[in-house]
Amino acid sequence: MIENTVIIAGFPGSTLPMNAFVIDAYEFCRLKERRQGQIAVADSARLSGECVDKSAVLSWSIEGGNSGLGFAQLTLTVSGSISLLCQRCLTSCAFNIASESILILAKDDVHADEIEAMLDDDAIDVIVGSKALDIVALIEDEALLAIPLSIKHEVCPDVAAIDVLSRAKKSSPFDVLKRLN
Repeated sequence: MIENTVIIAGFPGSTLPMNAFVIDAYEFCRLKERRQGQIAVADSARLSGECVDKSAVLSWSIEGGNSGLGFAQLTLTVSGSISLLCQRCLTSCAFNIASESILILAKDDVHADEIEAMLDDDAIDVIVGSKALDIVALIEDEALLAIPLSIKHEVCPDVAAIDVLSRAKKSSPFDVLKRLN
């Protein structure tokens, strides 16, 4: 993979600089376009800061359309496996991201609040749309929101070794003095 790039399937020049994947969100929805690709965790500043192993790659897809109420809508899917730091044993812990979000586009913050009140559905997010919407930022946000606050292994890999060490009889430094008599 070329450094600092997003690979986009079905997009002319399928490898773009990360900051170059910007769409007119309303036009994208009107035309019911769809894009998909991959993004390297190492190329995502905020996400790579959370990961132990920066070599992971996330797959994503975004599809435009309209909601049942006629609002412009994006469906964003992000998936892949990343390595996070286990909060119990402080070793690498694999976490699978499998996230899909429905994003309704609003003209501004006031309009977004009106739409949210109308929908009254926590499964649908309302964002302010733009003629220059950064898809990479949306992908990164979606991945970050999927990460739990505190990740832990179900059973930490080194727990058995730690248990054996803690049960082993430790000799006291004074045992040496006792033997001198």
